[in-house]
Amino acid sequence: MTKDIKKIMDERFGHDTLLSVATTADNIPYVRIVDAYYENGAFYAVTYALSNKMKQIEKNPIVAVCGEWLTARGIGENLGWVRDEKNVEIMSKLRAAFAEWYDNGHTNEEDNNTCILCIKLTEGVLFHNGTRYDIKFKDEYVNE
Repeated sequence: MTKDIKKIMDERFGHDTLLSVATTADNIPYVRIVDAYYENGAFYAVTYALSNKMKQIEKNPIVAVCGEWLTARGIGENLGWVRDEKNVEIMSKLRAAFAEWYDNGHTNEEDNNTCILCIKLTEGVLFHNGTRYDIKFKDEYVNE
């Protein structure tokens, strides 16, 4: 991914953003909007492990996303409980990004089914100022 595309992605999605996430079950597509945060080729959302979307991702991790002139595909993964030690760093970023609504009673971090959905993007199409960018995201998600 070029530095220009990285900059556009960071500016457009590196904060609380509404993102449509599509999954499938029994050859039927399902789509819903989640609050998401983008970083280094992946979207992150706080969700519930027993939700239909997470059950569908467990069976078929290939997902599609759409938001703000981006359509992309990726691999969905449950990173586990939001308070797990391995999630401290990303959760500090998610709490900051979602600060406006995060503590409104909708999210219960005491419940170990409250989890992080990570969608590692594989490919996508991004439009910016009249230019189309066909993106192949890296297999490894590291800072450039």
